[in-house]
Amino acid sequence: MTISDALPPASGTAPGLPPFSAPNATADLAQAERLGSLLQAARAEIGRVIHGQRTVIDQTLTSILAGGHTLLVGAPGLGKTLLVTTLGTVLGLDARRVQFTPDLMPSDITGSEILDEDEHGRRSFRFVPGPVFCQLLMADEINRASPRTQSALLQAMQEHRVAIAGTDHTLPTPFHVLATQNPIEQEGTYPLPEAQLDRFMLQIPLGFPDEAAERAMLLATTGSQDIVPRPVLTDRDLIEAQRLVRALPVGDRVVDSIVRLVRAARPETTQDTTIRNAVAWGPGPRAAQALMLATRARALLDGRLSPSIDDIAALAQPVLAHRMSLTFTARAENRRLPDLIDGLLHTLD
Repeated sequence: MTISDALPPASGTAPGLPPFSAPNATADLAQAERLGSLLQAARAEIGRVIHGQRTVIDQTLTSILAGGHTLLVGAPGLGKTLLVTTLGTVLGLDARRVQFTPDLMPSDITGSEILDEDEHGRRSFRFVPGPVFCQLLMADEINRASPRTQSALLQAMQEHRVAIAGTDHTLPTPFHVLATQNPIEQEGTYPLPEAQLDRFMLQIPLGFPDEAAERAMLLATTGSQDIVPRPVLTDRDLIEAQRLVRALPVGDRVVDSIVRLVRAARPETTQDTTIRNAVAWGPGPRAAQALMLATRARALLDGRLSPSIDDIAALAQPVLAHRMSLTFTARAENRRLPDLIDGLLHTLD
């Protein structure tokens, strides 16, 4: 099957993206080769700034290529903020950062209307856009804000627009939220509800770098000159790459494997007694959609034109972990969701 065989109809494009149109498979292949080389260059440029986090870089790029939002979970000082600012520069996106705090209000994110008076004394309301009106929004320590403020992102993340005073305001294209959480300090935080967690395509854990990477980081960041990332893509390049991701063909074996894996992770539909007894709630259909798009994006990032079973296995953890919850008994027995998800990978055989 060629790429053109898998082109979606115009009405099936992602929110905020214009319809994909490609004249023939030859043009698609040329476009894939051009974008593939740019993505390899972008990956290398990000790696020049972020040391020891190759998997995190690849998964974050995968999420953005798939048109999704990302939740980065890691201890302080692991480069989460630097990763987002570097991504904004390398991908040619307008990036902004919001530090979430308990006193942050929804209007501090979405914007608000103010009363203006002109030179003739006439008064009218004028909308002042908030920081959400950008292409790459970093929601730093998102779980420190109140649920009311957290929910201000829900419509923006799902519909790429916000409603203020009864008027819809469309967000720029592309639009991505990269949120961060500190898993160590939970005092005074507000855990994200399941509905908002499900809006994040991937949840990516950040671990400590290995010794060689930490040494390279030490030498690179304490000298007289900082490493400044260079732009590699433009926002138009990224939009074209996101269109191409949705056009990549997917084999029946990959589709069936995604469906089996997601259904096996739900206590209601699984045949695995361990999952049935240990999992309180499992992933919904959005998890299967995320896996389908993310596997295509990972394939394109690696220079392939179709995803494989290996792509599903590599993305199972970041797609499923935040969409599942353990029962009280399972937590008391020190069971871990990553171990349960690894045990489900046999369904991919």
